[in-house]
Amino acid sequence: MFTLSVSGLNEQIKGLLETSFTQVLVEGELSRITFHNSGHIYFTLKDSSSVISCVMFRGNASKLKFRLEEGMKVVINAALTLYKPRGSYQLNCFSVEPSGQGALALAYEQLKQKLSTQGYFNTEIKKPLPKFPSRIALITSATGAALQDMLRVANSRYKNIEIDIYDVLVQGDSAAYAISNAVIVADTKEYDILVVGRGGGSIEDLWAFNEEIVADAIFHASTPVISAVGHEIDWVISDFVSDVRAATPSAAMEICLPDTNELYQYIDSLSSQLEQTLKQKIYTKSQELQHLKSSFAQHSVDKKLAQREEEIKQLKENFSQSINFNLQGYERELLRLNQQLPQAINNQLHIAQTQVLNLQKLLESNNPKFKTKTGFAQLSQNAKVIDISSLMLGEEFDVQSDKVLISAKVINKVKIR
Repeated sequence: MFTLSVSGLNEQIKGLLETSFTQVLVEGELSRITFHNSGHIYFTLKDSSSVISCVMFRGNASKLKFRLEEGMKVVINAALTLYKPRGSYQLNCFSVEPSGQGALALAYEQLKQKLSTQGYFNTEIKKPLPKFPSRIALITSATGAALQDMLRVANSRYKNIEIDIYDVLVQGDSAAYAISNAVIVADTKEYDILVVGRGGGSIEDLWAFNEEIVADAIFHASTPVISAVGHEIDWVISDFVSDVRAATPSAAMEICLPDTNELYQYIDSLSSQLEQTLKQKIYTKSQELQHLKSSFAQHSVDKKLAQREEEIKQLKENFSQSINFNLQGYERELLRLNQQLPQAINNQLHIAQTQVLNLQKLLESNNPKFKTKTGFAQLSQNAKVIDISSLMLGEEFDVQSDKVLISAKVINKVKIR
């Protein structure tokens, strides 16, 4: 037995492993995934009791349709190799497939979830299509049947349209870049609508429309975009991101272009409505004019003068009737007064005579000459009748009866209670 160096032993083990396990399919759970700046991917594949290191170099990693995630169960197509510097063996992965699910289906769901989270599918940001476009761009294969279907529908529906065709690959590794680049370029050309699409096919054939680069170009376009990929049952990422999804390329043209025949019918309908509206307007205005003429006649100067003359005439008649009525009333009242005046005068004279007699009797009854005044006299001072209580000590006063006038002086004053 001869002695080997560590490197020699590792070399022999490497040759034995790599010649014995040139291609193996291994199923396990992904763990400790590292995406290196170089483009290589390092990870561990494990099951319930064992682990094995794996590497997927950049060339193979770039072909992955989905993103490796922690805990994902996968089937790896790989070759067993030895990393001599550390003496550890690892799997050199050629491809990775999800267990129980196709790689494309998984990649589709992953990207759909990512873009939905980023708001790419929000309905409130969808741009409306113009009702009467004048320029549209068709981004599709110039040799595909889908283009001919779109042109046929456009020609039958609406010929007053300018259509530019952007010939791109619609399947294959370069298709996604070609489609996204065409969307970006067409978006700068002031088109009214961009139609991105192709005919039907398998999920692999339609995959370019599931690429993130295409979704980004559609999302950031300022021009409204219609996605028209495959058949009605086919749904791709571009359908969710675009402003409008058409079930087929032909349906896209029916959506974005008006139907000339329908427009003719619509114009006829508008013409009838316009004619009816004009007739109604003319009738309404004629009625208004007739009303204005009648109103003018009623409110004209001549009409107003005639009304004022009639009012003055009526006032004169009313005034004359009022004067006559009042005069008649005054005449009746004067006649009544003439009839009642002698009697009233006699009554007043009789009343006055009676009052004079009464006053004469009262005067006579108060005349001192006709009264017995023994013990009574009238006090006066300075020819004015006074009350005895007003006299003060030492004041002079006159005492008068009907026959005698005496001058006196107060020599004493006593109050009698």
